Amino acid sequence: MPSSLFDIQVNGFAGVDFQQPDLSAADARRAVEALAAHETQRFFLTLITDGIDSLCAKLKNFERIRAADPVIHAAVCGYHIEGPWLSPLPGFYGAHNPLHLKLPLIADFELLQDAAGGNIKLLTLAPELPSSADIIRYAVRAGSHISLGHTNASDADISEAIAAGAKFCTHLGNGVPIEMHRHDNVIQRLLARDELVAFFIPDGIHLPPSTLKNFFRAKPPGKALFTTDCMAAAGAPPGKYTIAHHELEVGEDRIVRSSAHSGFAGSALSPDEGVDNVRRWLGLDENTARRLFSSSIADFFGIKLPALK
Repeated sequence: MPSSLFDIQVNGFAGVDFQQPDLSAADARRAVEALAAHETQRFFLTLITDGIDSLCAKLKNFERIRAADPVIHAAVCGYHIEGPWLSPLPGFYGAHNPLHLKLPLIADFELLQDAAGGNIKLLTLAPELPSSADIIRYAVRAGSHISLGHTNASDADISEAIAAGAKFCTHLGNGVPIEMHRHDNVIQRLLARDELVAFFIPDGIHLPPSTLKNFFRAKPPGKALFTTDCMAAAGAPPGKYTIAHHELEVGEDRIVRSSAHSGFAGSALSPDEGVDNVRRWLGLDENTARRLFSSSIADFFGIKLPALK
């Protein structure tokens, strides 16, 4: 019996937006059950950039929900905080609200980790921001893992982050401007760092299949893994949805479109669809494709995945 899939970046699912401050227990349960129906019984609930107080309120609300429901408690085995410590440069912050971007402070991390009950397992930040190395070291000692994303870091910035304890790259190839120098750009700089594990979004939209294949080949074995970065439209029909402050529309083509800016905001990919895409586009066998979307990820975080029911 294969094990559950595991996703480190779930912003919402089955019509449920995890970014909403009034998220209900019923909606959380609906999303968890829908993810399980897509072979995913474990995941990191992901919160994107917001004010620190607002993020703390969302974390406290979900911790109350987790404490009251053992099914949700088991499924949401940690939090991924993506922002607000991201690059403020246009194109690099993507769909994140630039009004809430700020410099990293250990005091803010402590507030977030306390609100999360110590369950922040993954933190995405831009290492070129002042004091990033300090917060990386502090967060790692507190039990969190660090991923580099929404960044225009130099090679020196990346080296400093790795030395401080950074291990991952968040949705590498995305969270960058459409136009950059063809050679000297942060995608190439991060791809070249064999020390870092890269996560890719295999929906054919964030990265065309040929690009995904090239990026996958660029990383050493075991250093290219996958995530959906999915939002509320995943596991749901075409229609209108939200992610935080964004009003979005998803058509039959499954592209998450925003009228507020060009481009997309999250994906409508489910993990089991991602496994199938990885298998087909990269020419992998089913077991290998599943492992790169499950145990190969979970092992980094010390998480044991249950067998599918």
